[in-house]
Amino acid sequence: MDTETASWITARIRHPSLIWSVISQELARAGVSHDLHFHDFKGRLVAGEPGVLPPRVIVRTDDPLLPLRILMNPSLAIGEAYMDARLVMEAGSLVELLELGILATKQRADSFTAPLAEWLGHIVRPSNTILRAAQNACHHYDIPADFYRLFLDRRMQYSCAYFPAGNEGLDEAQALKIAHIASKLALKPELSLLDIGCGWGSLAIELAEKAGVWSTGLTLAPEQLAEAQRQAEQSSARERIDFHLADYRNWSGRHDRIVSVGMLEHVGREGLLGYFRQLSRMLKPDGIALVHAIGCWDGRSGHNAWIDRYIFPGGYIPALSEVIAALEHSGLKLLDAELLRLHYAFTLAQWSARFQSQRDIAKAMLGERFCRMWEFYLAACEAAFRAGELMVFQLLVAHERTVIPLTRDFMTTAERVWQERLVRKVT
Repeated sequence: MDTETASWITARIRHPSLIWSVISQELARAGVSHDLHFHDFKGRLVAGEPGVLPPRVIVRTDDPLLPLRILMNPSLAIGEAYMDARLVMEAGSLVELLELGILATKQRADSFTAPLAEWLGHIVRPSNTILRAAQNACHHYDIPADFYRLFLDRRMQYSCAYFPAGNEGLDEAQALKIAHIASKLALKPELSLLDIGCGWGSLAIELAEKAGVWSTGLTLAPEQLAEAQRQAEQSSARERIDFHLADYRNWSGRHDRIVSVGMLEHVGREGLLGYFRQLSRMLKPDGIALVHAIGCWDGRSGHNAWIDRYIFPGGYIPALSEVIAALEHSGLKLLDAELLRLHYAFTLAQWSARFQSQRDIAKAMLGERFCRMWEFYLAACEAAFRAGELMVFQLLVAHERTVIPLTRDFMTTAERVWQERLVRKVT
């Protein structure tokens, strides 16, 4: 809904406070009306209910259109208001606000109209063609690498870290993530490995250095390619590492191992089957592939209008049931599955803390509105993993059921070895 339309509607409502009353009712039905208060610019309570204890979260807004926008599209309304400083935190954290918002809007997701709304969303959402996929990737990943260095770990891993104890530092947790992935791939020297969506190249480089494989990485973002190639040139295994600006759908090579971390979320709902069929074509008959991605617990898409517009255009968070259905029609077999529950919430919390510590530098690089957008993005994702329906899954797939040992013990043994190789350098 554009500003002109919202203004026209609001002008015809005699008592705008009635809109806030509707929001108060939704907060009450969700049981959060004592925890979340909206104040106007004069400090008056316009939504929420007074209680014995102070509310956990207080937000102030001087935007008369905000309540209507919230009713029409909560995630888009709150996100844009925060970016434009039309919504200011007076008590509590942004993550707490968004966690309460998830609880308050869950009723809508459970309503009888939700399936229709989701179906309509699929109809109007454009397909991720090869051209559009490249444009979407550049929207997010072609920001200068120096910006990402402000808050990522030293390896620049821009995906869910692994927290066995839950209190690891970011550098250690990202090293543990690489060890966790490597332990499942049964790597041997001279095997060929393809990294689809390789980011800045650190996973492909580490596996080439520590396992002696021939690593090939694919990315759609020129900035990422340049940084990955720079890192490869400094590697002791540089002759075994190669990066390309290429769409995986156009890749014709066949590989012993394939790893795909944080890539599946970008193919779109209609692209899931094609993704796994292409994975099947690129994987040798005795090969192993690992797919690490974000999924939904509740069987519905994790689509978020604000994230789609400002962060990951064309993104789609699938239900695990959708992923398995596509996999089953691809010719590949699922050999192992693991769910990582709060690991991404922990990762995002550390990214946020690091970003805040470097916020002045980020502001000088990209401006205040960008910084507000970025901190909202990190907080929204953290809240979704803490209170919403998002999780991370790792799937091990292959053509043949016999390519890995009969039990998962081989992963445990290999993981200890990989942790020795990777984590000692960090701790």
